[in-house]
Amino acid sequence: MPATACIFDAYGTLFDVTAAARRAAEEPGAQALAARWRELADIWRAKQLQYTWLRAITGAHTDFWRVTEDSLDWAMEATGLSDAGLRARLLRLYRKLDAYPETAETLAALKSAGHPTAILSNGSADMLADAVQSAGLEGCFDAVLSVDAVGVFKPARVVYDMVGARFGCAPAEALFVSSNGWDAGAATGYGFTTVWVNRADDPVDRLPWTPHHMVDDLRAIPDLARTL
Repeated sequence: MPATACIFDAYGTLFDVTAAARRAAEEPGAQALAARWRELADIWRAKQLQYTWLRAITGAHTDFWRVTEDSLDWAMEATGLSDAGLRARLLRLYRKLDAYPETAETLAALKSAGHPTAILSNGSADMLADAVQSAGLEGCFDAVLSVDAVGVFKPARVVYDMVGARFGCAPAEALFVSSNGWDAGAATGYGFTTVWVNRADDPVDRLPWTPHHMVDDLRAIPDLARTL
């Protein structure tokens, strides 16, 4: 049975979260960042996720842009790169992250096969709009679903509820794709059919649930969507 809808996480799944630091490090005069850009990017992402979990657990919700700013501030201090001009540049670049090379062709193949597609993301609506536009992916999605609508970050079940509300499908009829192992695992527990895009060849998270499928990029998604 084909998937009723193909649902994608955004950051790290469709969009390369290291791209802002990498692109800034390539600019003239960025020698200090060039030596540590990967470390900065990794810490920035790790703190970004940690802050979403902590805010979800404590009920202290805010928009994902504030989380992104706060996590960058921590990462810059941790790496000794505290510079107001660099901070502003990194944040501007984060609004225009590169899509992974196979993203556009994967989405085009899904649309050609008649599969509805959507983003389901912690990202705020304006951030997601900027990312989709800058990557040239306008028209690729039937919906862009942000946790702004429910006021809590993933993996809260109410976030995953938005898929059924939008597409009128049972959880198992949706193919959910994420590069975050914890997200794919939690979505399995919710009832989605899940794909973990394990780009870094990480171990499986020790959670009560494991993803149904594991791939190293998005190219296998159209085939999986046909054989859900």
